[in-house]
Amino acid sequence: MAAAGFLFWMVWRRHADGLVLAPVSVVMPADGRLHPAFDVRLRSGRALAVADIRGDDAHLQLMQNGAAVKGLVEAPVMPGALRYRLVWKDKSSSFAAEFTPSYTDSFGDGIPDFLRLHAERDRVAFRGWFAALVEVQAGRSPDQLPAEIDDCAALLRYGYREALRGHDERWIEDQHFEALARLPSVDQYKYPQTPLGVALFRVRPGPFVEQDLMDGGFAQFADAKSLMLWNTYFVSRDIHGARKGDLIFYRQLEQNSPYHSMVVTGERAKWVVYHTGPVGKAKGEMRRVAMEDLLHHPDTRWRPVAENSNFLGVYRWNILREGN
Repeated sequence: MAAAGFLFWMVWRRHADGLVLAPVSVVMPADGRLHPAFDVRLRSGRALAVADIRGDDAHLQLMQNGAAVKGLVEAPVMPGALRYRLVWKDKSSSFAAEFTPSYTDSFGDGIPDFLRLHAERDRVAFRGWFAALVEVQAGRSPDQLPAEIDDCAALLRYGYREALRGHDERWIEDQHFEALARLPSVDQYKYPQTPLGVALFRVRPGPFVEQDLMDGGFAQFADAKSLMLWNTYFVSRDIHGARKGDLIFYRQLEQNSPYHSMVVTGERAKWVVYHTGPVGKAKGEMRRVAMEDLLHHPDTRWRPVAENSNFLGVYRWNILREGN
């Protein structure tokens, strides 16, 4: 009789056991960051391992937390409500999250945190696409360039914007970028699906505030000076501190458009790519130059060295800032 009772209890426990989430719902900012969201245990109190359960969303991460498992959620950047499902054996449990608008600017540089790329994989993906996109343009004849690329700032705007898109098969085919199809894309968001919409570039000084979304703090167009001052941050006047996807800026006061930019590309920052902008009556052209050749440019105004007062330094996009 006792043996039968024990067997019944074992069968009952196996069928009655299941996942217990605490809490079952939370409210968190839509800032693109990874947030601790809940703990999950087994109702029976038995130990639970990450390998024993699975989630149904790529933005849900699980990590061991003693005898339990902790769930972390990568917040989207658009406000709204989402539900996440966890499965253990043949049983499931769900967790609800409401994402509220976020207007934080951790660095006070005018760029909202929801636009910054918080995961290293996304920063690597952005650098890869940005550098590859401008290099593709450097290999094209002037009549093959996108019409918008008519100077150095236009090249930066184009590469930045397109690097943040979702690079699905249709986009690859439309742009004839089959050679880039294997590059991973930024996952945190897909341009223009952010609270900024198509207005991607900061065009005035000051930290980010909610009103910037509505009163012209961001725009689709920004010249080279605006890109340098309000969309990037200074890294170094030593070119050896540059990484792929970084920018170098110059100020040539004798030119009509004094600010000029180049994109650092290639492994170990071996190349620079830029558009000359209009030269006299000519439209100008794309160029790809070895960094070593630029360092020995016959016109010393274009040498990226500390002694050259026209060289402003190496800059990096604000969305690549790391830390809090």
